[in-house]
Amino acid sequence: MNDIFATLESEVRSYSRTWPTVFDRARGSYLYDEDGTPYLDFFAGAGALNYGHNNPVLKKKLLEYLERDGVTHGLDQSTVAKRQFLETFQETVLKPRGLNYKIQFPGPTGTNSVESALKLARKITGRESIISFTNAFHGMTLGSLSVTGNSMKRGGAGIPLVHATPMPYDDYFDGQVPDFLYFEKMLEDSGSGLNEPAAVIVETLQGEGGINSSRPEWLRGLYELCQKHGMLMIVDDVQMGCGRTGPFFSFEEAGIQPDIVCLSKSIGGYGLPLALTLIKPEHDVWEPGEHNGTFRGNNPAFVTATEALRQYWSDDTLEKSTIAKGERVGAVLEEIASQHKGAVAKGRGLARGLGFEDTDVAGKVSKAAFDRKLLMETSGPSSEVLKIMPPLTVSDDELEQGLQIVRDSVQAVLA
Repeated sequence: MNDIFATLESEVRSYSRTWPTVFDRARGSYLYDEDGTPYLDFFAGAGALNYGHNNPVLKKKLLEYLERDGVTHGLDQSTVAKRQFLETFQETVLKPRGLNYKIQFPGPTGTNSVESALKLARKITGRESIISFTNAFHGMTLGSLSVTGNSMKRGGAGIPLVHATPMPYDDYFDGQVPDFLYFEKMLEDSGSGLNEPAAVIVETLQGEGGINSSRPEWLRGLYELCQKHGMLMIVDDVQMGCGRTGPFFSFEEAGIQPDIVCLSKSIGGYGLPLALTLIKPEHDVWEPGEHNGTFRGNNPAFVTATEALRQYWSDDTLEKSTIAKGERVGAVLEEIASQHKGAVAKGRGLARGLGFEDTDVAGKVSKAAFDRKLLMETSGPSSEVLKIMPPLTVSDDELEQGLQIVRDSVQAVLA
């Protein structure tokens, strides 16, 4: 491999170490290296490519827009592309779900959305403290890191990360402790030392934290607790939104309406940077320009995002397909787990994981899969979970091909 990457690029690079080849093209569920070798992609840009690589329908709209000299950079100016996105998002996503949100464009990435949500929650409530959860991941900027659980990522901040308090996520105590026993006691005890929280931020399914899926009843209980104690509920749907768990939003199954929702990754449709912060209208108390950014209006991403919504969210076809394919993945992972002591199948929709007691196993399986031309990453605090996240548009044949490689790779490592 060309050593220009090792010579010139920072030591911070990671995925290029996991998959030591040079990629050149991508289409659908495949990446191709510079020699033309295809790799089946069960990674999907860490959830940014729910509709696959270079989706031809989205690409056509993007090329047409660029060819006619459509606005590329527009800050938060009003543009035709933005108007079409807002109208389509309202008609295909918000109205059918009975949701009423104002839409903020906070910047191009998920952590931009999280930072804006934390700032806004503090502004609304006049409180400083934020409640987060064990094994959470919300981004790499300072505010997002303060509500992230991973000690290695937190350590990179170089300064104390304050004004955030972690609480146990669903099933943190293996079902031995009633939901919110500790949290509610802390909230109600004037001697607990817990500052009144401005908000709770939660992932309904923790992707980076180890494919930990919360139960609908746990989410409903958390929502009720927030309402009871005047805390805003922020759902971070950056990785699990846009259909990753089946429904467009990962919290739909719980029947809740969070105060603030963070979206990014696949909302851009084509892998182009875009992020949204959805805010209940009564909470939209920003002053003009109080939170801004140079690249918050990515108009090419508005174009591909709009077309993705029209193509995939005008009916429930993709949702049903994702749920069915997810059940197939889950069944295979259960089958593999039953053959290896201590292994456990995790997740829902097409966000699935296979956890191992030996924290070295998942990384070895990922490498064995790469050798067999399948891309998968690991997750969890010790990288102990094999993480399976193909594009939602993956075909049944591609899915079966990849699952067979997963079987073979686990067998090769644990035989």
